[in-house]
Amino acid sequence: MTRLIVVIIVVAAVIWLARRAITGPHRRSDAGDGPRPAAQGELVACAQCGVNLPKAEAREAGGRLYCTDEHSRLGPRDG
Repeated sequence: MTRLIVVIIVVAAVIWLARRAITGPHRRSDAGDGPRPAAQGELVACAQCGVNLPKAEAREAGGRLYCTDEHSRLGPRDG
């Protein structure tokens, strides 16, 4: 019985090594060892809540930029 278990483990290891040799080692996508792509567009702050968002997604009202239509309706934050 012990020999059967050893044979199964050896066969599984050989299959695993063969598959890895064929496909190559897999790299984790979140390894963090490469440069990150640059963000698209300039970031701006909402005049009401201060959240940063891409300028292309901001709403403009009264010469200021806002994150939502509701914040553009409320206007700039006081203080």
